[in-house]
Amino acid sequence: MSKVEEFEELRSLLFSIAYRVLGSVSEAEDAVQETWLRYDGSATRPTSVRAFLSATVTRISIDVLRSARVRREAYVGAWFPEPLLDDPYQDPARSAELADSVSMAALLLLERLSPLERAAFVLREVFGFGYDEVAATVGRSEAACRQLVVRARRHMEAGRPRFEAVRTEQEELSARFFEALREGDVAGLQELLAADVTMVGDGGGKTPQLARAIVGAGNVARLLAAFFPRLALVDVTCEPHEVNRQPGAILRDRDGRVLQALSLDVLDGRIQAIRLVLNPDKLGHLGPVADAWAVHDEVRKAGRSRR
Repeated sequence: MSKVEEFEELRSLLFSIAYRVLGSVSEAEDAVQETWLRYDGSATRPTSVRAFLSATVTRISIDVLRSARVRREAYVGAWFPEPLLDDPYQDPARSAELADSVSMAALLLLERLSPLERAAFVLREVFGFGYDEVAATVGRSEAACRQLVVRARRHMEAGRPRFEAVRTEQEELSARFFEALREGDVAGLQELLAADVTMVGDGGGKTPQLARAIVGAGNVARLLAAFFPRLALVDVTCEPHEVNRQPGAILRDRDGRVLQALSLDVLDGRIQAIRLVLNPDKLGHLGPVADAWAVHDEVRKAGRSRR
């Protein structure tokens, strides 16, 4: 098998590792490309290509994450991961770990970890690498890596909800949510929202966005019911779609360009959080990006004309 064939066989795994470490599709793709360049330029063939490539992409991702954390500290407003519509790596034996680790909620918890804790946790808990492989990757002893994973697991478990929603419950609830959203049904929306639900937007200061988090079922339901039907007046469509393995949707303007990605956290029969990714820098991998300011102006004009 050629180097190209070996690499392509493992590309989906490498991307999935990098995305979970970085929370960025574009940075993960860059890390995978840099991994290929290093592998292609290597004069020796490793004993295990999988181990070599996984370690390389993880080390590159750790370095990128260290510099990215400085940028994220100066980020305008709430920071969310870049939305992922399809996780390319599939492993039936670890499907639960893969799905859980790529959710918006889990990625935001991973943001609280140090780069080494995050990498060790992803390799060990998500992808099932041995501690010897983790140690060789991050340059620490196996004992130190066990401590990294223990600390990371403790942080993750402390931030996770106590009860997980099953997929059928998620699908049913999200279908009812988007129907109520289209109808502008305040009561219907409020019935689906947790009492302390939060709605937060990530625009990075580059697009119209919520000035602050909206909290409470009544507040969120009224805002959604007032705003989303107006989008239909300017031909914005809301396409239900899994976002980071969770219920969500992609909003597009009349020309099919991406306006925002929306994801839902479903727990205990209610929607606990609504996250809106609006920053155009985080949407480009989904397709051509809409001019959110132009759409915003159209919505305002359409709203005035109906009065």
